[in-house]
Amino acid sequence: MQNTPKGLRLHIGIFGRRNVGKSSILNRLTGQQTSIVSEFAGTTTDPVEKPMELLPLGPVLFVDTAGIDDTGALGEKRVEKTKQVIQRTDIALLVSEAGVWGDFENELLEQFRSLKTAVIIVFNKSDLCQPDAEQINLLEKSGIKFCIVSAQSGRGFDDLRSMIINSAPEEYFANSAILSDIVGPGRFAVLVVPIDKEAPKGRLILPQVQSIRDLLDGDCAAIVCKERELYNTLQKLKEPPGLVVTDSQAFLKVAADTPDDVPMTSFSILFARFKADLNEMVRGAMAVENLRPGDKIMIAESCTHHPITDDIGTVKIPRWLGQYIGGNLSIDHWRGADFPSDLSKYKLIIHCGGCMWNRRQMLNRILLARQAAVPITNYGLVIAYTLGIFERALRPFPSAHQLYCDLKH
Repeated sequence: MQNTPKGLRLHIGIFGRRNVGKSSILNRLTGQQTSIVSEFAGTTTDPVEKPMELLPLGPVLFVDTAGIDDTGALGEKRVEKTKQVIQRTDIALLVSEAGVWGDFENELLEQFRSLKTAVIIVFNKSDLCQPDAEQINLLEKSGIKFCIVSAQSGRGFDDLRSMIINSAPEEYFANSAILSDIVGPGRFAVLVVPIDKEAPKGRLILPQVQSIRDLLDGDCAAIVCKERELYNTLQKLKEPPGLVVTDSQAFLKVAADTPDDVPMTSFSILFARFKADLNEMVRGAMAVENLRPGDKIMIAESCTHHPITDDIGTVKIPRWLGQYIGGNLSIDHWRGADFPSDLSKYKLIIHCGGCMWNRRQMLNRILLARQAAVPITNYGLVIAYTLGIFERALRPFPSAHQLYCDLKH
């Protein structure tokens, strides 16, 4: 379970002011000294992550954060890191204590509500003082879950664990498939995996590995080949595959070598469905038609690796877009958890597949784009659109394909 990718874990964030016992609560929940505990405020600086298995949920990731009331220049940076954790949190534990509730807590609560994040108010240090009865009544009337605990004695932690389990989003239990539901039990898919400068030495990248595992979990088989071997591989098969999936960079060759009646798409488009909102990103890709030379767009990548010479995000996508619209665009590149607060200046946001992130973080980025009225799409969709194979790449997804047809006409 420790090897379950971070992006597939339920993210449980622990938030609150300095010195209310957030780190002590994490240590009590995990049964380990995961975070340093001190009587001095501000001990936790960068977010502290602890992957573990929380039965019956399975693999989760606890994230302890710096106090939201941290001060000074360094404190502001710590608070900014805490706010980034909010964007990927599935369940928020908002920690307070008796007599400590004010603007900081209300602001956090409002952020969680706006993001539709499940939240549990945790009143810590109950061995010293009980929370105010009026505050408890307000929470009960608002329907907000709360729990009274003592990290020192362990009181209330059975109730807190139960609340966490009962607060897990429904989609976490849905076991959404990446591609096995498209392929079908007893059938097989052909996965086209280019081995180029971006391929990690001796291994496959995460979307490819997860797709293979998903096929096995769905009682399907996987055939893996390079793009140069696809044509011969298909010729040797006794029956056509249920799906051909390619790295987006090899889209044109794979489309040419795959018979038109065989469903074909890319890993990136599969992850637009698995990790995000495929229909919303289809709309975003079609906004390419409205781009003009000189327009400002954003290309965002969840990873922070150093770009190679012919990098897809910094070189290839800008080149294909420029060829499609007949001129160069003004492009801002954002990587990792960094993301601008003002999106209004952009005509389009193009995001990577988000394989390293959980679905909550990707959906929150889509929400931010929607609130700013800026279309958002991802690498695979915009590549398919600019190369003229968009319709074909959407055929495996009936809802998204119908949306495209409706918008096109």
